[in-house]
Amino acid sequence: MQKAIASGEVDIIIGTHALIQRDVSFKALGLVIVDEQHRFGVAQRSALRQKGFSPHLLVMTATPIPRTLALTLYGDLDLSVIDQLPPGRQSIKTKWLTPQQREKAYNFIRKQVAEGRQAFIICPLIDESEAVQARAAIGEFEYLSAEVFPTLRLGLLHGRMSSADKDDVMSRFRNGELDILVSTPVVEVGVDIPNATVMLIESADRFGLSQLHQFRGRVGRGKEQSYCMLLAENPSEIATNRLEIIEKVQDGFLLAEEDLKLRGPGEFFGTRQSGIPDLRMARISDTALLEMARREATLLFEKDPTLENAEHKLLSDEISRVWIKKDIGEQS
Repeated sequence: MQKAIASGEVDIIIGTHALIQRDVSFKALGLVIVDEQHRFGVAQRSALRQKGFSPHLLVMTATPIPRTLALTLYGDLDLSVIDQLPPGRQSIKTKWLTPQQREKAYNFIRKQVAEGRQAFIICPLIDESEAVQARAAIGEFEYLSAEVFPTLRLGLLHGRMSSADKDDVMSRFRNGELDILVSTPVVEVGVDIPNATVMLIESADRFGLSQLHQFRGRVGRGKEQSYCMLLAENPSEIATNRLEIIEKVQDGFLLAEEDLKLRGPGEFFGTRQSGIPDLRMARISDTALLEMARREATLLFEKDPTLENAEHKLLSDEISRVWIKKDIGEQS
């Protein structure tokens, strides 16, 4: 297949991150479409673009990360927003529960299964860890099967399983042979089970807003009302803010704005994707001011792209100073 791609025998290539690998080459790459772009890092997206001579780039996601939102304001990306749910999709009722409400969550799952529905239970780890206090999928599966839902049909899914075993479990869950799927974050994307109406996320404070929003999107795909329950044992102040936000906000772009305020966008000329940048003229949350600045910069570029006009000399000098400083820093 690599030879066919390199020779141009194949017109459209659909693949995973494997397409980024050094030994994959394209004869004339003209368009790159990245789905679930929040799963790609800065260096990975750059590597994709370098597979061709300035190919067109389209990135898509239901959960734009803060860096994406910030770079949009700075002119790196043009933005198109689809602000409507797909046909038949509905809002998902989301609730943050305390540890004391765990049994209530289990009873709710029993009720949904009794009505013919199915449920996801997400754990952040595969095995228990002494270093990380969080629920683990294997142990949770064994406990839930024996102690909590002994009369129900449970399945287990995690990244260390073979492809055949993972496919078998997902097929059984999709066909209604399993009532509850206990899983790690491997179901974050690409899973469509219309009959699943409950998403229970264990140790929800260990996940970011985008990931929580993606998990929530695994339910609500059928005609029945769906629910997302977030369980957190002892969340930090920042994690508490995240849980309060995800409980109230359904819109992915609004979540990105909130995440932007919490984490910062990272570096605009680097690979760090969180933290507050050194902006001296505005706060990164000043969306209106930043958008106005972008419009002005676009107009300036159209009129004087090389900044040769006399009235732009100060700006030209400042840009030269910044970029020279950056080049020196990279060489050192």
